[in-house]
Amino acid sequence: MLAKRNPLNLWLHRLCAILIVAVAVAGCASDDETDTYVERPVADLYNQAMDDLASGNYSLAAEGFDEVERQHPYSVWATKAQLMSAYSYYLADKYDESVVAAERFIQLHPGHDDVAYAYYLLGLDYYERISDVGRDQGMTENALSSFQELIRRFPQSKYARDARLKIDLARDHLAGKEMEVGRTYQQLGFYLAAINRFRTVVEKFQTTSHVPEALHRLTESYLALGVQPEAQAAAAVLGHNFPGSSWYEDSYSLLKERNLRPATEGGSWLADLIPDWFKGDEDLREIRTGDETAALPPEDMAAEGTGESVTQ
Repeated sequence: MLAKRNPLNLWLHRLCAILIVAVAVAGCASDDETDTYVERPVADLYNQAMDDLASGNYSLAAEGFDEVERQHPYSVWATKAQLMSAYSYYLADKYDESVVAAERFIQLHPGHDDVAYAYYLLGLDYYERISDVGRDQGMTENALSSFQELIRRFPQSKYARDARLKIDLARDHLAGKEMEVGRTYQQLGFYLAAINRFRTVVEKFQTTSHVPEALHRLTESYLALGVQPEAQAAAAVLGHNFPGSSWYEDSYSLLKERNLRPATEGGSWLADLIPDWFKGDEDLREIRTGDETAALPPEDMAAEGTGESVTQ
């Protein structure tokens, strides 16, 4: 009489057979699908990436520049490819990747001739993502910080002028955020909180377009609290710096209704702003716009793919 086979042993044998077949099949597939690494000359890689960039294939160009550094990390063109990669990612609207590439270039080559451009490109990566004033302004603050660092370190750089213009716009955006929050507090009757926001605009963002309204809102809020001297001082500063503003007309009307006039008295934080604020410079009162064209990389990086070939 034959002995019965143990069902558990039978199941284990079948499982082992299945695993052996699966491993064998996977090994064959792996052998078939494995790409053979082929090193290409740095000139071919760099010029191909430049061709992709010129054709508008920005993501492919970025990958190509990354490949230059991967295959030829000690080539002089590897350093240039790092920054061109950041530029390509910027054009592809892949701002996070561009930020990483630009920051890496700055860290690895702080004394490079093109590090000013890296700071400029870093600022653009944040600047392009500035959202409306109703949202978080983290990108605005990052853009402002990057452009300010560029101007601090490279004030004579050819990128400094446009950076200064974009700083003005970024500051105006931050002031707009303060105004939006301040108006909300004011509408809710939280006048002290509103005053703090409007005061921030007047003290920290004096060259923005929001200052006249901020001074008027201060006049309104101080009157709502019954603090007449501060309301008069706010109106006086508004009239001194923006005499033809409709905001000043509104503030003057509010005071006139209460038999008051714009005036400054000792002790007001606003009184100290009158003597030399703006110093009559009309240009500072305007919101200036800069060149909105995409930033171009330094000229020595743009080697033509069909022209003179780069050499290692």
